[in-house]
Amino acid sequence: MNIEQHIANVVFHAVDSLYGGVHMSQIQIQKTRKEFDGDYTLVTFPLLRISRKSPEATAQEIGERIVADNADIEGFNVIKGFLNIVLGSAFWFERFGEIVADAHYGQAAPTGRNIMIEYSSPNTNKPLHLGHVRNNLLGYSVAQILKANGHNVIKANLVNDRGIHICKSMVAWLLYGNGATPESTGKKGDHLVGDYYVEFDKHYKAEIAALVADGASEEEAKKRAPIMLRAQEMLRKWEAKDPEVYALWEKMNGWVYKGFDVTYKALGVDFDKVYYESQTYLLGKSLVQEGLDKGIFFRKEDGSVWIDLTADGLDQKLLLRGDGTSVYMTQDLGTALSRFDENKLDSMIYVVGNEQNYHFQVLKLVLKKLGYEWSDSIYHLSYGMVELPNGKMKSREGTVVDADELIEGMVDTARAMSEELGKLEGCTEQEAAAISRMVGLGALKYFILKVDPKKTMLFNPEESIDFNGNTGPFIQYTHARICSVLRKAEEQGIEFADCTSADECLREETEIIKSLCDYPNVVAAAGENFAPSLIANYTYELCKLFNGYYHDYSILREECCATKRMRLQLARQVARVIASSMSLLGIEVPQRM
Repeated sequence: MNIEQHIANVVFHAVDSLYGGVHMSQIQIQKTRKEFDGDYTLVTFPLLRISRKSPEATAQEIGERIVADNADIEGFNVIKGFLNIVLGSAFWFERFGEIVADAHYGQAAPTGRNIMIEYSSPNTNKPLHLGHVRNNLLGYSVAQILKANGHNVIKANLVNDRGIHICKSMVAWLLYGNGATPESTGKKGDHLVGDYYVEFDKHYKAEIAALVADGASEEEAKKRAPIMLRAQEMLRKWEAKDPEVYALWEKMNGWVYKGFDVTYKALGVDFDKVYYESQTYLLGKSLVQEGLDKGIFFRKEDGSVWIDLTADGLDQKLLLRGDGTSVYMTQDLGTALSRFDENKLDSMIYVVGNEQNYHFQVLKLVLKKLGYEWSDSIYHLSYGMVELPNGKMKSREGTVVDADELIEGMVDTARAMSEELGKLEGCTEQEAAAISRMVGLGALKYFILKVDPKKTMLFNPEESIDFNGNTGPFIQYTHARICSVLRKAEEQGIEFADCTSADECLREETEIIKSLCDYPNVVAAAGENFAPSLIANYTYELCKLFNGYYHDYSILREECCATKRMRLQLARQVARVIASSMSLLGIEVPQRM
């Protein structure tokens, strides 16, 4: 049941019987603010024109009518022009019964909409780092949330496997690698290739400094540096399908893909489709030619192709270099076209950092000018950067937080803290290792996803692994605690599968049921706003509510059998919603801890 709509209908009929001439648009229902007594609040000001009475008198009259006509409504109070409506425990127990009976609680009916969400999008010249971790966790979670909202979701990864940055690692490996391989060095392939990206930058800077010392300007030195000229030549050869360059490119990319797969598995993310820029950039080039033929684009004297967007409040945008090689925009045009054609998409979501806001603004506009109306269905899920206590990360300088090291560090810290707090007592080594990994990854994922995606965030690993406060481990421990209670009930032979009510209901129990009732609305809002943070913070509040209740009231030692069974059912449903909501964040919850 949509409770707000139900209350709106009740109020509508009451107002219509009292005054007549009411429209549903005039009935404004909202959840009662925490500082007031009540469940839902009616704003009376839009009704004063038909009631011809003061706000207080109008609210009082409507309140008396709905209490008289509806057994669900226990009482009301009036605060100025606001009518606070109090629903009875019988109403909430009825809703509780609906939750228990719904095997797919929180899952919306199928919509038939096809949505693709692209995340990860790594470059094959370096390993994944903390910024990629936020990207992957955000993309995967939004995909899970959109599925829960009934959409057909295609999780896509566009691998940036070509371009000048890839050639930089290749050139450095040729010059300084001495034939090194992942096998010969014992390094993951993505780490090995990343080392040569850093190596390129080191030699490039040295060559620039030498040229400047010989009298060149810094700008001129950057263009003339021999190692950069060699990388540019390699890119031209790659686009010309030079056999030697292509073989090296395939070999080094193969090393990187194996490395990425290990990291993705550790993070618990996956993809339905993987696209490669090396396979889409040529389609992009054909779109550039189409734009030239239509007079939408223009060619400069150096042969480069541009579009003039100054009339749209932007600037001129490069679409193809003078030497005929592609830029990011070229391949993004081709990729977008192929995806919409192949998958019959209703929407395409790009999970990309906010430094690319302008890029996606241009992408949509260029596609629109080329006549592709579906460009309006492209959405850039822009997120803020992840910063560390000591500042920003820089890949080419080797100052990033490596994703693999971060994951293992979180697991090790979780193990140490869990042992210190005695949460692994009685566990086998295998169980302790599994719980430590679950808690370490849960801490990492929750810490990142509880923050609004648009905000730049400061990542502090020590803060994330805490069994108290708004953290993943706190939520995981709450789930494990409930599972422990349910196991003991099973050992005692207590049957409560069909128990969804009791003779009396505590206010705290009603509050927990209300929170459970909110879950589908939270999932819907998280889907509409692409905001896992709404799920995270809802789950934290639910856990806080349950833990306060558990501290104050006994479940298994409750003397009244009916009340005990109801409390066990309530605990089971809280655990169920915790597990469901955490799965939307890609977080596992332990049965014991």
